[in-house]
Amino acid sequence: MQKETKTISLSLPFRMGSVNCYLIETDAGFVLIDTGSSYSRKELIRELESAGCKPGLLKLIVLTHGDFDHTGNAAYLRNAFGGKIAMHNDDLGMVECGDMFFNRKKPNILIKKMITLFSGFGRSERFAPDLLVKDGDNLSEYGMEARVISIPGHSKGSIAILTAGADIFCGDLLVNIDKPVLNSLNDDLAAANASIQKLASMKTGTVYPGHGRPFPMHLVEIGSM
Repeated sequence: MQKETKTISLSLPFRMGSVNCYLIETDAGFVLIDTGSSYSRKELIRELESAGCKPGLLKLIVLTHGDFDHTGNAAYLRNAFGGKIAMHNDDLGMVECGDMFFNRKKPNILIKKMITLFSGFGRSERFAPDLLVKDGDNLSEYGMEARVISIPGHSKGSIAILTAGADIFCGDLLVNIDKPVLNSLNDDLAAANASIQKLASMKTGTVYPGHGRPFPMHLVEIGSM
């Protein structure tokens, strides 16, 4: 059973803002949704330890998508804390090859080089996940009454986690810096809008985004996306 959700806001390099990770305490231990970038590793470890999440107690690391600011500490945490890594197959190449554009539309060479430079996602950060999850998969085996929801758009393999209490962790599909909106960075805008419609059709409580503050789903202006 889910006991408590702790929001861990980690700094991004070069003052580019912050990214959220979510630590969920359950009867079986802890589940971590997203891991931040490798630049904020010490900050993340302090937050985990202060919450009582010590090596052996982290049961599962769920990655909402393959971007470096969400996956940069996954390999380290698996080795240091023992948690299994779960993600969608469609973003697999991003973490295995260290290339967030592996299956995305290619940016110009300058932008790609800049992102590679500040991502901090080197060879030691690359990994193969332990579990490949898909739409509808249940996470109760790891102590969390929740299921996986496929929400492509920001990336092909983006997923959300919908808990039995109707809270939803949406990765980078939606952000809430000033107000809840569709992320401006999308690989497929039509797919992203379809994913928002999909979430809006479900019974949802609090939405926990990858960037910005949690919010209720009804604040999202669906028709304006």
